[in-house]
Amino acid sequence: MPELPEITALGDFLDEKLAGAQLTQVLLPSAFPLKIADVPHESLVGRTVESVGRRGKFLVFEIAPEAPDSGGFAEPLYVIVSFAKSGWLTFSDKQPGSQAPAVGGYFAAQLDFSNDGSDFGITLTDTGTWKGLAIFIVREPADVHGIAELGPDPLDPAFGLDEFSRLFTHRQQVKGLLKNQKLMAGIGNAYSDEILHAAKLSPVAHASSLDPDALKRLFTTMQDILTGAIKGLSGKKPEDLKAAKKALMSVHGRTGEPCPACGDTVREVAFVGTSLQYCPTCQTNGEILAKRRSGED
Repeated sequence: MPELPEITALGDFLDEKLAGAQLTQVLLPSAFPLKIADVPHESLVGRTVESVGRRGKFLVFEIAPEAPDSGGFAEPLYVIVSFAKSGWLTFSDKQPGSQAPAVGGYFAAQLDFSNDGSDFGITLTDTGTWKGLAIFIVREPADVHGIAELGPDPLDPAFGLDEFSRLFTHRQQVKGLLKNQKLMAGIGNAYSDEILHAAKLSPVAHASSLDPDALKRLFTTMQDILTGAIKGLSGKKPEDLKAAKKALMSVHGRTGEPCPACGDTVREVAFVGTSLQYCPTCQTNGEILAKRRSGED
């Protein structure tokens, strides 16, 4: 599932290409991915993209108001995409001589744009067995329930160590807390593994058991991992982001490989539909964690 760093890099890439562009087509072959539509999606055609950005793990297109004399909508709209576990997009440059990228998986939507004589296309797809990719067309981002419930952004300058530490009164394992979008927005399975490995903390430690030194180390490590990942992904094309993310990982997705910090074997704990990776030497004082029930992390 795409998380804060790659959605940030994706939003920055698309903003550079599409800010000021006009939507020329919004094609939805099926109504299934469209979860909220305050206005008909056809009414987006002809309107201008103000910006592309991120809220938590959501990609957000801000669409400018129509001209007052057009008889249309006089307020901005937002097209918001949740990629869920296996959704993504391809971006095509439709200038003369260019070729559209190959697209696989369930075709959810096509958005086409024109900007200063250049044409661009975005194709949204979902390659999972269960199709979770969702599209929302709303008047305010908070009209999307998942955005309204988001906790603070971990890289918000206003979110400091004191605010972070107050989260750790929750009776929850530390990995689960880092992933809880209602407590902090944007961190998922991959980066929680990476943060805990770099901070040398067990993924199954209880949040309330961490002392002030461990909390400070975790907070600093979280910010370092996320900002470093954003820097490593910045400027990359959408089709390159997944491979680039994988290359940044030290333990996540690397079961059976040597830990880059100590050389021990990276281990895995499997759940129903997901898993976590960790290093016993770096994180659990050599303890091999047993298989756990779904939801315990």
